[in-house]
Amino acid sequence: MSERSLIPIDQAALIAQTRALVQMAKAEDLGRGDLTSSLLGDPGIGVFRLINKEPGVFAGRELAETIVAEYASDIELSWQADGVDGGEFGSDHMSLIELAGPVNSILTLERVLLNFLQRLSGIATKTRRFVHAVQGTGAIILDTRKTTPGWRHLEKYAVRCGGGQNHRMGLHDAVLIKDNHLASQPTGQTSAVVFDMLNRVGSIDPPPQFIEVEADTLDQVRQLFSIVGIDVVLLDNFSLTELREAVGLRESLNLQDKVKLEASGGVNLDSVGDIAKTGVDYISVGALTHSATAVDLSLERIG
Repeated sequence: MSERSLIPIDQAALIAQTRALVQMAKAEDLGRGDLTSSLLGDPGIGVFRLINKEPGVFAGRELAETIVAEYASDIELSWQADGVDGGEFGSDHMSLIELAGPVNSILTLERVLLNFLQRLSGIATKTRRFVHAVQGTGAIILDTRKTTPGWRHLEKYAVRCGGGQNHRMGLHDAVLIKDNHLASQPTGQTSAVVFDMLNRVGSIDPPPQFIEVEADTLDQVRQLFSIVGIDVVLLDNFSLTELREAVGLRESLNLQDKVKLEASGGVNLDSVGDIAKTGVDYISVGALTHSATAVDLSLERIG
């Protein structure tokens, strides 16, 4: 594995998960009907626009039509210049989308649409801040499995919109041997245990996208560098000095084209730049998804 971009978003799975989530959200919100809109009678056709109320990065264009279609088939979406996945909006009240159709239908779907787009744009915005913080270092920002249950495809899609890349989708597509897998093994036997586990990888069909092993100490890193077949070594909670030593050790063994190094653990915007300067290839950040704040968006009627 040379680049994590080799792990693509499954577009069909993304749309299917979006549809299932919208159906649950619609049932939760609508219940026996939109009581307030029913009091309007039939107000006819209207035009609304989606605007931002704070700076951010947009995510959700690929999903918005799927969301709207669960409510009505006669609502037309017109995308504006700033309503592109990964597009930054720096000022307030920029028009992202225009929706034209039955007023009652648009009013009914308004909150659910906003909930999705605000959440996804929040993840894209947070990701972009981390990507900017490591710019020029060559390090790639990765997400993790610390996602909202049921939202993994959507949240990982939003990370891509923000300029990050995706780690494994789940337990099913890659091998990641972590400290808990090795906890019961004798100290100093990391390489032997990992070697034994890797001997069984050939029985997995289809084969995993990549093989990664976590190291807690530099001694474990040295042991793992002696094993052929490991694509990535995960440096968990290493200090900056230890990260630099791990990078230097890899270079001394001329393994930089064979084994990638990933830093993880307690990464934040204040520390990520210094971590990237150590020479690691990847930095995984759970906060991209578990701590993202929704971007404030609003739907207003304009016609």
